[in-house]
Amino acid sequence: MPDTGKPVYLVDAHADPVVVRIEGRASFQNSACLRDFVTEMVRQGRRRFVLDFLHCTSMDSTFLGVLAGAALELRKQPDASFVLVRLGPRNLELIRNLGLHRLLTVDAPEGGLNFDDCDRALACGERSELENARLVLEAHENLVAADEHNRAKFQDVLTFLKNRVDGH
Repeated sequence: MPDTGKPVYLVDAHADPVVVRIEGRASFQNSACLRDFVTEMVRQGRRRFVLDFLHCTSMDSTFLGVLAGAALELRKQPDASFVLVRLGPRNLELIRNLGLHRLLTVDAPEGGLNFDDCDRALACGERSELENARLVLEAHENLVAADEHNRAKFQDVLTFLKNRVDGH
Protein backbone atom coordinates (compact mmCIF):
# COMPACT_ATOMS: atom_id res chain seq x y z
CA MET A 1 0.00 0.00 0.00
CA PRO A 2 1.46 3.37 -0.96
CA ASP A 3 2.10 5.59 2.04
CA THR A 4 0.96 8.94 0.67
CA GLY A 5 -0.36 10.27 3.95
CA LYS A 6 -3.54 11.12 2.05
CA PRO A 7 -6.76 9.15 1.64
CA VAL A 8 -6.66 6.95 -1.39
CA TYR A 9 -8.61 4.51 -3.51
CA LEU A 10 -6.68 1.38 -4.40
CA VAL A 11 -8.08 -0.57 -7.34
CA ASP A 12 -7.81 -3.86 -9.14
CA ALA A 13 -9.27 -2.91 -12.52
CA HIS A 14 -8.54 -6.34 -14.00
CA ALA A 15 -10.59 -8.34 -11.50
CA ASP A 16 -14.16 -9.37 -12.17
CA PRO A 17 -15.77 -7.74 -10.34
CA VAL A 18 -13.64 -4.58 -10.38
CA VAL A 19 -12.44 -4.10 -6.79
CA VAL A 20 -11.90 -0.74 -5.08
CA ARG A 21 -10.38 -0.54 -1.60
CA ILE A 22 -10.97 2.72 0.26
CA GLU A 23 -8.13 3.81 2.54
CA GLY A 24 -8.86 6.76 4.83
CA ARG A 25 -11.51 9.42 4.45
CA ALA A 26 -13.73 9.35 1.35
CA SER A 27 -14.80 12.94 0.71
CA PHE A 28 -15.50 15.72 -1.78
CA GLN A 29 -11.74 16.22 -1.99
CA ASN A 30 -11.11 12.81 -3.54
CA SER A 31 -14.45 11.65 -4.97
CA ALA A 32 -13.92 12.93 -8.51
CA CYS A 33 -11.22 10.38 -9.30
CA LEU A 34 -13.45 7.54 -8.11
CA ARG A 35 -16.36 8.83 -10.22
CA ASP A 36 -14.07 9.14 -13.25
CA PHE A 37 -12.66 5.63 -12.70
CA VAL A 38 -16.09 3.99 -12.45
CA THR A 39 -17.29 5.94 -15.51
CA GLU A 40 -14.29 4.74 -17.51
CA MET A 41 -14.73 1.13 -16.37
CA VAL A 42 -18.41 1.22 -17.41
CA ARG A 43 -17.40 2.74 -20.76
CA GLN A 44 -15.07 -0.24 -21.19
CA GLY A 45 -17.99 -2.60 -20.58
CA ARG A 46 -17.37 -3.43 -16.93
CA ARG A 47 -20.61 -3.87 -15.01
CA ARG A 48 -19.67 -5.42 -11.66
CA PHE A 49 -17.98 -3.51 -8.83
CA VAL A 50 -17.09 -4.25 -5.21
CA LEU A 51 -16.02 -1.51 -2.81
CA ASP A 52 -14.15 -2.52 0.34
CA PHE A 53 -14.77 -0.20 3.30
CA LEU A 54 -12.64 -1.99 5.91
CA HIS A 55 -10.13 0.89 6.08
CA CYS A 56 -12.56 3.71 5.23
CA THR A 57 -12.37 5.99 8.27
CA SER A 58 -15.29 8.24 7.27
CA MET A 59 -17.24 9.51 4.31
CA ASP A 60 -19.11 12.68 3.47
CA SER A 61 -22.29 13.34 1.53
CA THR A 62 -20.44 14.16 -1.69
CA PHE A 63 -18.75 10.76 -1.70
CA LEU A 64 -22.09 9.12 -0.94
CA GLY A 65 -23.65 11.06 -3.81
CA VAL A 66 -20.92 9.82 -6.15
CA LEU A 67 -21.78 6.26 -5.06
CA ALA A 68 -25.47 6.98 -5.67
CA GLY A 69 -24.72 8.33 -9.14
CA ALA A 70 -22.65 5.27 -10.04
CA ALA A 71 -25.37 2.95 -8.75
CA LEU A 72 -28.07 4.82 -10.68
CA GLU A 73 -26.03 4.53 -13.88
CA LEU A 74 -25.29 0.84 -13.35
CA ARG A 75 -28.96 0.07 -12.81
CA LYS A 76 -29.47 0.87 -16.51
CA GLN A 77 -27.08 -1.95 -17.48
CA PRO A 78 -28.02 -5.63 -17.64
CA ASP A 79 -26.32 -7.87 -15.07
CA ALA A 80 -24.68 -4.93 -13.29
CA SER A 81 -23.86 -4.93 -9.59
CA PHE A 82 -22.44 -2.45 -7.12
CA VAL A 83 -21.57 -4.13 -3.84
CA LEU A 84 -20.28 -2.56 -0.62
CA VAL A 85 -18.44 -4.90 1.76
CA ARG A 86 -16.87 -4.72 5.22
CA LEU A 87 -18.75 -1.58 6.20
CA GLY A 88 -18.30 -0.50 9.79
CA PRO A 89 -21.36 0.43 11.87
CA ARG A 90 -21.05 4.21 11.31
CA ASN A 91 -20.58 3.94 7.54
CA LEU A 92 -23.47 1.46 7.30
CA GLU A 93 -25.65 3.89 9.26
CA LEU A 94 -24.80 6.71 6.81
CA ILE A 95 -25.63 4.50 3.82
CA ARG A 96 -28.99 3.53 5.34
CA ASN A 97 -29.89 7.06 6.51
CA LEU A 98 -29.64 8.29 2.91
CA GLY A 99 -31.55 5.34 1.46
CA LEU A 100 -28.60 4.08 -0.56
CA HIS A 101 -29.06 0.52 0.72
CA ARG A 102 -31.99 0.32 -1.72
CA LEU A 103 -29.67 1.08 -4.69
CA LEU A 104 -26.58 -0.84 -3.70
CA THR A 105 -25.95 -4.30 -2.34
CA VAL A 106 -24.75 -3.65 1.19
CA ASP A 107 -22.56 -5.84 3.36
CA ALA A 108 -22.72 -8.82 1.06
CA PRO A 109 -20.33 -11.71 1.73
CA GLU A 110 -16.85 -11.05 0.37
CA GLY A 111 -17.06 -14.06 -1.92
CA GLY A 112 -13.38 -14.94 -1.66
CA LEU A 113 -12.20 -11.65 -3.17
CA ASN A 114 -8.58 -10.76 -2.60
CA PHE A 115 -8.47 -7.13 -1.57
CA ASP A 116 -4.66 -7.25 -1.42
CA ASP A 117 -4.60 -7.25 -5.23
CA CYS A 118 -5.76 -3.64 -5.19
CA ASP A 119 -2.37 -2.17 -5.91
CA ARG A 120 -3.05 0.77 -8.22
CA ALA A 121 -3.84 4.08 -6.53
CA LEU A 122 -6.25 6.36 -8.36
CA ALA A 123 -4.73 9.77 -9.08
CA CYS A 124 -6.87 12.65 -7.96
CA GLY A 125 -5.80 15.74 -9.87
CA GLU A 126 -6.34 19.32 -8.85
CA ARG A 127 -9.73 20.72 -9.78
CA SER A 128 -10.94 24.28 -10.06
CA GLU A 129 -13.39 25.74 -7.57
CA LEU A 130 -16.12 25.61 -10.24
CA GLU A 131 -15.37 21.95 -11.08
CA ASN A 132 -15.56 21.10 -7.38
CA ALA A 133 -18.87 22.97 -7.03
CA ARG A 134 -20.29 21.06 -10.02
CA LEU A 135 -19.14 17.73 -8.56
CA VAL A 136 -20.67 18.47 -5.15
CA LEU A 137 -23.93 19.69 -6.78
CA GLU A 138 -24.17 16.59 -8.99
CA ALA A 139 -23.46 14.31 -6.03
CA HIS A 140 -26.20 15.89 -3.92
CA GLU A 141 -28.65 15.77 -6.83
CA ASN A 142 -27.84 12.04 -7.05
CA LEU A 143 -28.73 11.64 -3.37
CA VAL A 144 -32.13 13.25 -4.03
CA ALA A 145 -32.63 11.02 -7.10
CA ALA A 146 -31.79 8.00 -4.94
CA ASP A 147 -34.27 8.95 -2.22
CA GLU A 148 -36.63 11.93 -2.34
CA HIS A 149 -36.42 12.23 1.47
CA ASN A 150 -32.88 13.55 0.97
CA ARG A 151 -34.20 16.74 -0.66
CA ALA A 152 -35.12 18.23 2.71
CA LYS A 153 -31.73 17.23 4.18
CA PHE A 154 -29.74 18.89 1.42
CA GLN A 155 -32.02 21.71 0.17
CA ASP A 156 -29.76 24.48 1.48
CA VAL A 157 -26.67 22.87 -0.03
CA LEU A 158 -28.42 22.39 -3.37
CA THR A 159 -29.62 26.00 -3.48
CA PHE A 160 -26.20 27.38 -2.55
CA LEU A 161 -24.37 25.22 -5.12
CA LYS A 162 -26.87 25.93 -7.93
CA ASN A 163 -26.40 29.66 -7.37
CA ARG A 164 -22.64 29.18 -7.32
CA VAL A 165 -22.53 27.13 -10.53
CA ASP A 166 -25.09 29.27 -12.37
CA GLY A 167 -23.15 32.39 -11.41
CA HIS A 168 -20.16 31.27 -13.50
